Amino acid sequence: MRLNFLSANEDCKPEEEKVLTSGPAKKVAIYVAEDQQYHGSAAYAAILDFLFFRGVSGATVTRGIAGFGSDHQLHTTRLVDLATRLPIKVEFIETAHKVEELLAKLQTMVGTGLIEMHDTTIVKPAETKKAHAAVPGKPALRSESKAKLMRIYIGENDKWNGKPLYEAIVGGLRAHDIAGVTVYRGILGYGANRRIHKDAALSLSHDRPILLSIVDTEEKLKAFMPILDEMVQQGLVVLSDVDVIKYTHNCETSERRQETRA
Repeated sequence: MRLNFLSANEDCKPEEEKVLTSGPAKKVAIYVAEDQQYHGSAAYAAILDFLFFRGVSGATVTRGIAGFGSDHQLHTTRLVDLATRLPIKVEFIETAHKVEELLAKLQTMVGTGLIEMHDTTIVKPAETKKAHAAVPGKPALRSESKAKLMRIYIGENDKWNGKPLYEAIVGGLRAHDIAGVTVYRGILGYGANRRIHKDAALSLSHDRPILLSIVDTEEKLKAFMPILDEMVQQGLVVLSDVDVIKYTHNCETSERRQETRA
């Protein structure tokens, strides 16, 4: 079941991504350690998700077999070496304007790593295809008395691109500067197929219900709906009006919060 109940709203349709064309561009290489973390995830994986959801034309992750960094310690893949800080490179090519949009966030995400950028020329661009455009950031959450609550109901076993669907949705929300999301795992429930899903050691069903709860402005949540519509194949989305009594964070402190967690 696809979530198309908002597709009639023209404001919710994804913009067509500006694809790369022949001519000048920027080539960006990001170097991080394999065990480097960003908000509890591998830094290179978080960076790749960020680039994907912000409409970058393509990116490649490669794993080094040997190297050293600013600590001047040698890291290799030899079995006798217990080091886990092997070098990881994330590389992509984009327009100068697009790179400028992403650079500030990438500098935060890379932490102690390195970002290299130089001019390049695209001789033959890749085939043209549609991609999801980046939703303009700021403000992530404005000081206002009214907002929207989005609840997303899916199953724990639901997948998207080989990873748990709820994790992929969280990554997409963060890449689009949604103010915050909380994921809940249910202990008992049933859905459209009327089959009971429960959290029990002796139960044969491990597809427990998952609920994602998001609060932000109506404009930003509806702008994310085209992405959600593509990711969720079976589930339920509910939008409700809410009165915001207290903000945990606002748009001015969001970047500072990310820096302290990195």
